[in-house]
Amino acid sequence: MAKANRRQQRINQLIRDEIDRLLRHETDDPELGTMISITEVETTQDLQKAKIYVSFLDDEHEAAIMARLRKAARFFRREVADALNLRHTPEFEFIYDESIARGARVLQLLREYAPPPETPAGTGDADAAPANTVTPTSAD
Repeated sequence: MAKANRRQQRINQLIRDEIDRLLRHETDDPELGTMISITEVETTQDLQKAKIYVSFLDDEHEAAIMARLRKAARFFRREVADALNLRHTPEFEFIYDESIARGARVLQLLREYAPPPETPAGTGDADAAPANTVTPTSAD
């Protein structure tokens, strides 16, 4: 896809913000009110179509959530048209973006295999001497 001009970038951002607002506050579907993130919006140069990349942590229900988003695409388009007052509102195509789920999986793997954190110097028991220092002993 060619690099988006400033107007197109601004429209992408407005569409992204409006769909995010609609997901949070206007949808009646509880499945769509969950942790869904709009990661990116890409409109074509002629503003006829918009690819809306969505991501969520619940991989188990990916197919169901994507089906509901696609079913609600006309609702989102109508609401965005009312809110943004564009000459032509693009048709929306929802595409699953695995980035958030992939990142969460990487973090989980890092936590599982990372060594336990060491206690930094200066924390812990105040009376305990650091391991690499010599404590004075009384010589009788």
